[in-house]
Amino acid sequence: MEKVFLDERPRLLAFLRRIGAAEDAEDLLQDAWIRIRSLDRPVPAEALSYLYRMLHNLMIDRRRASRSAVRRDAQWADVSGGGADRCVQPDSERRVLAIDEVRAIHEAIDLLGEPAASIFRRHRLHGQTQRTIADELDMGLSTVEKHLRRAYAALLEFRKANNDG
Repeated sequence: MEKVFLDERPRLLAFLRRIGAAEDAEDLLQDAWIRIRSLDRPVPAEALSYLYRMLHNLMIDRRRASRSAVRRDAQWADVSGGGADRCVQPDSERRVLAIDEVRAIHEAIDLLGEPAASIFRRHRLHGQTQRTIADELDMGLSTVEKHLRRAYAALLEFRKANNDG
């Protein structure tokens, strides 16, 4: 399988670009290579067809994850009040309340434990991509996404609890 992949790499890359992978094409090839190297079952008789199907499925998964991230970020902006109408300068009492709320949010995130808390901070506060975090922590992208979903759920619960009271 590895030999077929290496021999066909230029055509596989062209295939990914043709079906819309654009700048993700190289990353998708890398993901496929990692999967191929870790296969624990026999190589299918039609290895090339298998590779094309794998790449197509990886691209679909990446698009789904991207759409999910966009929706999640939009929901986060809604929850955190990231609208233009929030640009007024707070008075000192509102500033103190905001500082207390930020502390409480940090505490809610800390209650998630590690690695969820640090993954959330690295992604949302430091702007690191999920892929970078996954690579640096030697975990799968789906694991990083799982921890971020937990963090977002905790923030939604925090927001509900503090808006209802």
